[in-house]
Amino acid sequence: MHPILLKLGPLTVYSYGAFVALGLAVAAFLIYLRAVNFGINKDDSLDLVVLMLVAGIAGARLLYVLLNIGYYRANPSELIDLSKGGLVWYGGFFSALGASIVYIKQKKMGFWNTMDLVTPYIALGQAFGRVGCFLNGCCYGFNGIPVQLYSSFLLVIIFILLRSWQDRRRFKGEIALGYCILYSLKRFGVEFLRGDNPRVFLGLTISQVISLVVIILVVPIFMKKVSEWKEKDTVSK
Repeated sequence: MHPILLKLGPLTVYSYGAFVALGLAVAAFLIYLRAVNFGINKDDSLDLVVLMLVAGIAGARLLYVLLNIGYYRANPSELIDLSKGGLVWYGGFFSALGASIVYIKQKKMGFWNTMDLVTPYIALGQAFGRVGCFLNGCCYGFNGIPVQLYSSFLLVIIFILLRSWQDRRRFKGEIALGYCILYSLKRFGVEFLRGDNPRVFLGLTISQVISLVVIILVVPIFMKKVSEWKEKDTVSK
């Protein structure tokens, strides 16, 4: 493990925070560059990314604390200490999603179109974050399995697939829904290798339960949109 990336006098740069910040910076930059292709104002897209970052970190931390409430009752001074990790992705996802819905509605950006823009780069940002997890030693696997690196590799694959898919999307929402399905499948499978998450229901972790719920909810929406697109395509021909 290399939880501390470097020290510059009194300043300590932690691996986890550095890679999370790097991933977010890269994602924000690429979203900014691609915004015009989706008819979205670049400045609005950047403001949205910042909002998602703040809301996401808050939600991810809140869920982590709730899942480890016993520890934080005994150590309240560590409630906002992120130097050792301590974020749950789904907590961040849903809080960022809620904040995004409000912002997108105010700016009249178009929800599905905007989500199609940002979701591939969210996956890329996550890939950086998982490298940070590996260096930090959190989110570890059974028997020393480098599950963080496996997860990072799969997230890069998801990013490549979604980015390629962007240029061939048939309807608004296709990329965002595809991300939800692909990420949930990835997370469900990788969790079997995780050694740090307790099993809470039928031998599954809380993240696996959430992944199943997301898949059950999203797949019918995706299929419905595909069916609607096919009907419109048939009529247009």
